[in-house]
Amino acid sequence: MNIIDELEKEYLKPKLPEFNVGDTVKVHLKITEGDKERLQVFSGQVIARKGRGINSSMTVRKISYGEGVERVFLLNSPKIAKIEIAKKEAARRAKLYYTRKGVARRAL
Repeated sequence: MNIIDELEKEYLKPKLPEFNVGDTVKVHLKITEGDKERLQVFSGQVIARKGRGINSSMTVRKISYGEGVERVFLLNSPKIAKIEIAKKEAARRAKLYYTRKGVARRAL
């Protein structure tokens, strides 16, 4: 085994749910305000997954007050408390960047 993989192994999260691009997820983040810590939930559709091991990340997109909001999360970050899967959906692409253009909105 590679030395780098062995060093990174202790920083990997043991329980990450199985989710794919297209799924709707709820990401519970630890937010520090002064000396207090609270959880904040960011829910949206996973439009991209990238990397492997400790460097793996996902991009989550949601519509907030009519504006599209995207956020990139490192999956093994200590700031992420947990990831819940709200809805499973099948995607026919590896990256759903076309949702940025509002294709679904025009269909309504």
